[in-house]
Amino acid sequence: MTDTELKSKVEAALEEIRPFLQSDGGDIALLSIEDGTTVKVQLEGACVGCSVNQMTLKSGVEMTIKKHAPQIEHVINVMPN
Repeated sequence: MTDTELKSKVEAALEEIRPFLQSDGGDIALLSIEDGTTVKVQLEGACVGCSVNQMTLKSGVEMTIKKHAPQIEHVINVMPN
């Protein structure tokens, strides 16, 4: 799979989960895909200070990304500065 195909699969996964985040006043942005196995995202809006954002990241975002792109091993939330 090319980098472009992988990125499009990850973007499709984020589009699938985005409405759930937006319904709570948040959002998510794809920052990078490294080595074809690690996705870096940034939770935005209400998701930044949310106490359950790590659970959202693991059970929602990571699971959805792995469903679309099984070769992804890690999803990391990069905190805004």
